[in-house]
Amino acid sequence: MSVAVKQMAAGDWDVKLPVSRITEIAKVRDGFEMLVDALQKSHQKQVELEEERRFVIAAVAHDLRTPLFALRGYLDGLEQGIAQSPEKIAKYVAVCKEKSAQLDRLVEDLFTFTKVTYLEENHNKQSADLKLVLLKAIDSLSPLASQKHITISIHTADDCIISGDPHLLERAMNNLLDNAVRHAPCYGKITVQSFKDGNNAIFSIHDTGPGFSPEELQRVFEPLYRGEQSRNRATGGSGLGLTISQRIVRQHGGELTAHNHSEGGALLTGWIPLMA
Repeated sequence: MSVAVKQMAAGDWDVKLPVSRITEIAKVRDGFEMLVDALQKSHQKQVELEEERRFVIAAVAHDLRTPLFALRGYLDGLEQGIAQSPEKIAKYVAVCKEKSAQLDRLVEDLFTFTKVTYLEENHNKQSADLKLVLLKAIDSLSPLASQKHITISIHTADDCIISGDPHLLERAMNNLLDNAVRHAPCYGKITVQSFKDGNNAIFSIHDTGPGFSPEELQRVFEPLYRGEQSRNRATGGSGLGLTISQRIVRQHGGELTAHNHSEGGALLTGWIPLMA
């Protein structure tokens, strides 16, 4: 056991203790090997989380540069008097506001991703009405939908009470709706539904956009994955939105999946256990 522990301390997890016919020693050996297996899995998970953290921080830091450079350029233009007419000044200010809003989304996504990944046990658990969560999310996305003349219809059941963090749940639904609004065409439609099914609350969001490609269906929940057509930097997203939503739903005991609707468009469906 002493030799095995030294091997583990040196990073070598391939340790084996000799078999013993003495019952007491055999039990200790079996317990030790179970401990080694558990420690190895925990170590591997920490390694994977650290690799993911480095990847996410590097990618988001890269994404932050684009709006920062644009913001600096337009502010320099205002300071140097390049924009002289009221119309040009208004255009420069509008671009600065747009880029600052993009920065805010990127930072908020990074903060939420970190929270749901590394602070899983610190959620504010309380009762939450799924219908109200969806309505709040729809309200926050209504201005963006109105700009594209998108119709949002909602069909939700009453008393879908779930246990969880209302803020995180609203953020999850916000991300799903934001994805739908960004990829639905002008004058398109988004349908939001929720209902009870046994001990679960079921919800779905369907948009009339292009839907997911086969590759996107396989990778859409990967951190920072963006499909070439429907998920790219041109939409202003960070590539973390759907990842965050899935992790929030899973941390509330449920699941979130992506499909293409039989009538066309993307369909995101999920379930969360009802409060007992």
